[in-house]
Formats: sequence, structure tokens, C-alpha cells
Amino acid sequence: MSNLRTAVFASLLGALALPSAAMAKPPLGEVREIHDGLLAVGIADEIRNRCDDISARMLTAMGTLHALKKRARALGYSNEEIEDYVTSKAEKKKMRAEGVAYMAARGVTADDTAGLCRVGREEIARGSAIGALLREK
Repeated sequence: MSNLRTAVFASLLGALALPSAAMAKPPLGEVREIHDGLLAVGIADEIRNRCDDISARMLTAMGTLHALKKRARALGYSNEEIEDYVTSKAEKKKMRAEGVAYMAARGVTADDTAGLCRVGREEIARGSAIGALLREK
């Protein structure tokens, strides 16, 4: 009887452990809403730094970053995990490559400032996540 109790108890513990294993957090870089929000901020920052006729909506950008951090915390990520993600050189390299690909899909190369500014104005006109962070001067 004791062996039966032990087996049942072990089975229950195993069953209780399954949901937590299935609910393990993915790396923060794989959380689309966080990743896409940071990508939009990064692209908007590049546009505002290179285009004389476009500036940033700094309060909107800061609010966006705060909201992204708050969302990551709500998803169970610690401040340390968030900081590690946003300061990771590898993640920054991936993000930059995605930004370059985003611009390339719109016909803009890295050295094409006029094209970058054109995309910035288009994003502003569309009211996209990127455009919401920018304004024409």
C-alpha cells in the first residue's frame, strides 16, 4: 500500500509540474509585442537622427518604452531579464539587421538618407507604430 501511495503522489507531482514546464517563458526577444515595439522605436530613432525635416515625439517614445517594460514585467520578466535583453550586443545586432531588412523591403539602402526620410514621411502619414513616434518639422 505504501508503494501505491508513493506512486500516486509521484504521479500527482509530475502532473503538477507539467503546466509550469509548458508555461516557461520564451526568451524576451521572441515575444512579438515587445520585439516589434522596440524595433519600431529603433527605426524611428534612426529616421529622426538622419532626417533634418523629421523629429521625434520624445514623450511618446518614452511612453512607448515604459509601456513595453511594463508589459514585459506583466508577462513575468524580471527587471534583470529586461535589462539583459535591451543591452545585449547580440540582440542589438539582430534588431539592426531587421531594421535594415525593413528598409530594404521599402527600397532603401543603409546609405540612402533621402529614401530613409521618404519612408519616415510615409510612416507618419500612415500613422504606423513608427510614424506615431515621429513628426515632420
